[in-house]
Amino acid sequence: MIKPAHIKDAFHAAVPIMLGYVAIGIPCGILCNSIGLNALQVFLFSALFYSGAGQFMIPNMYLAGSPLASIIASVSFVNTRQMLYSASFAPECQGVSKRLAFFFAATVTDESYGVSTAKFKEGGWSVDRALFVNLFSQSSWTLSNVVGALVGDALGIPLNIAAFAMTSIFICLMVTQKMTSANIIAIVLTVIGVYVCKLVGLTGPAILIGAIIGVAGAMLYSSLRERKAEGPKPHVGNGAAEETCEEGDRL
Repeated sequence: MIKPAHIKDAFHAAVPIMLGYVAIGIPCGILCNSIGLNALQVFLFSALFYSGAGQFMIPNMYLAGSPLASIIASVSFVNTRQMLYSASFAPECQGVSKRLAFFFAATVTDESYGVSTAKFKEGGWSVDRALFVNLFSQSSWTLSNVVGALVGDALGIPLNIAAFAMTSIFICLMVTQKMTSANIIAIVLTVIGVYVCKLVGLTGPAILIGAIIGVAGAMLYSSLRERKAEGPKPHVGNGAAEETCEEGDRL
């Protein structure tokens, strides 16, 4: 049974996420409105799809003239991380009902994942609390998108401003990453991959191809680096045979 105290705990934990979602949800709603979605459609889009990066990507790629297949592939690729988030909470979901575990796993996002991970490590946290963190966050995101759609429809805010919101999010994510050699390689290869794709006319799948090239290059680099760090494996000879040979030489 869900306790009111748990809902209160979840709300306090979700407040920072909710405020952040207001800041980026309104531009996302404006952007969605720019491709013809009304407030009701934006509400359903945000409540059912619920992917910040994906919801920014779809209007941007649509306005850029990207084919439908490229949009679906790019958004799906970006959202694969959500499966990893959900899977990592499997130990915490042991002993809870399947329905509760399902709804919790289906509503995890980058921000709520970070909050719930920290709370579970601290102890005294539960799956129902974590679920309400997700739901409070989703509610803030959905309502902010609706407000953005209404504002964009009424004021006609320049599209370039709303479209840059997604770019700014990725810039923030990039600069907050630890600048390891692998991350730098991923960034450089991704930029080069996107540029080359657009140069040869592959504008639609440019982001998807560039991302794959960057991730693959970083993984290959990390693998080679680990092998180099391990060094060559020491040769294990037949000790008994070597001793026999040495005795034969002495004789």
